[in-house]
Amino acid sequence: MNKIFFVCLVACLFIIVTAFHKPQSSITGAWHSQNGRIENVVVFQDGYFSHSIFDKANKKFIRTYGGTFSESGGQLHVNTEFDTENKDNVGRHNHYGYSISENKLILNTGGTATEFTRIDNGTGELAGNWRITARMNNGEMQPMQPGPRKTLKLLSGTRFQWMAINTETKEFFGSGGGTYSFKDGKYTENIEFFSRDSSRVGASLVFDGSVSNNVWTHKGLSSRGDPIHEEWTREKK
Repeated sequence: MNKIFFVCLVACLFIIVTAFHKPQSSITGAWHSQNGRIENVVVFQDGYFSHSIFDKANKKFIRTYGGTFSESGGQLHVNTEFDTENKDNVGRHNHYGYSISENKLILNTGGTATEFTRIDNGTGELAGNWRITARMNNGEMQPMQPGPRKTLKLLSGTRFQWMAINTETKEFFGSGGGTYSFKDGKYTENIEFFSRDSSRVGASLVFDGSVSNNVWTHKGLSSRGDPIHEEWTREKK
């Protein structure tokens, strides 16, 4: 009787653990490929993705696009929210095949297969999709109302990218990205591409940062040297 009870108890615990623990998809995180000096970085995190193409050595920005995604049956189901090459892609739904073997991702977009190598698996305190929701102005933190005009910052375990877009008008206002670190209350960005000003490539920006209840606060100096104090809220899937 005690043996039957023990087996039932273990089974119940397994059901409870699996119900509340939802492991992240194997595609979650950042991936990289390179052809000569042209680099491709793709980030999949919390139901959002970005794909950026750039030449870091020559400080040349080429293209970025991204949006929401889901997965099923070896397919990525993508809803594009921004695309610097063709704004008519915004709002379109596409389906791409992919496969993962160890640290390699084969992504098939539009009949072209590209192999990426994993950079990280998307874990870390700041890993997620963040939306700016408040900014200091005239000494007061002023909230920003949600709408089609938005600024997002997508972070994997080591990569970041911000993008300012309008999903209604299909406008793209700017983007930049690279690597980051977050340690002992200091958030550091190392810029590898910048759509609006290539001279910013190679710069490192350091901010004071903290996270509380899915709100990320950071303050410091922008790439222009202007003081900033912002609040970012984690976007839900």
